[in-house]
Amino acid sequence: MSDIEYEELAERLGDVTLIDVRTPAEYSGEGGYPCCARHGHIPGARHIPVDEILGAADVRELVGEPEGAELVVYCHSGSRSARAAAALRKVGYNARNYGGSWHEWSRSPLAGIGSGPAEPGPGDA
Repeated sequence: MSDIEYEELAERLGDVTLIDVRTPAEYSGEGGYPCCARHGHIPGARHIPVDEILGAADVRELVGEPEGAELVVYCHSGSRSARAAAALRKVGYNARNYGGSWHEWSRSPLAGIGSGPAEPGPGDA
């Protein structure tokens, strides 16, 4: 499946599983790149750092979605999320990369911003 663009993602928020693969500080808004207009995460995004996805013994348990589910992953500029999307596709997910990622989302005046630490996900103890 192809990458997802800003317009489609903005229309589908809440209807698609969205995974932020950045660091905890980037996700919470406490840290990030100075080139970003704002800091935080896309509303409704789950936080699973890219290293956890790439290093997981059981990625499906970590993600907690059924095989074949559509997932959208993003990072700061689309690089980490491209690697995560490829790993997720290997285990049977319909994973799409949001190439514009946080760099693009943070610049849109209409885009919502979430902040604060991640809530525990399905694979967390």
